[in-house]
Amino acid sequence: MAAHFQLKTSAAILETAARLLAERDASMVEIAAAAGVGRATLYRHYPTREALLAALAAQALDELAERIADAALEQATVPEGIERLARVLLTVGDRYVVLIRERVKPDEQDADQRLRKPLRALFERGARERTLRSDLSPEAQVKLFASIITGALQADLQRELGIEQAAATLSSFFLEGALPRA
Repeated sequence: MAAHFQLKTSAAILETAARLLAERDASMVEIAAAAGVGRATLYRHYPTREALLAALAAQALDELAERIADAALEQATVPEGIERLARVLLTVGDRYVVLIRERVKPDEQDADQRLRKPLRALFERGARERTLRSDLSPEAQVKLFASIITGALQADLQRELGIEQAAATLSSFFLEGALPRA
């Protein structure tokens, strides 16, 4: 019972922290108050802001991996897969934008297996099928795509245009620059 309560408290803190930190630079005290827990409870779960951000990064990675798997990128055409991917990254990124602002990275090995691998597969398929440029490596194209998404999130484009319009716009913008050269 105590373990369940601890998990529930931790989840409430993370949920609140994600929401508040997406809106503004909230303090640990503000996060505790908004989560309905005392400062001591917050610090027992997350002794530092860095620990809280690391937990948010792990949660974001879990959510991204789950949503990317649900997007069924391997079953979509490459342009369709890129738009699905943009939608996923913008949706999850909007919720965890603090991680981008503060340059918090998830565990590299875990991120490589769960995120970069399916992205690389999509971009490698695009190069093989000549849907994407062959003069840039798939890895370079993944980095460029990620940079476009990151820039959009930093500029709050997903909030200005809405997730669907932002995903369509960014995908189109990327693909037109990623077309194979004649």
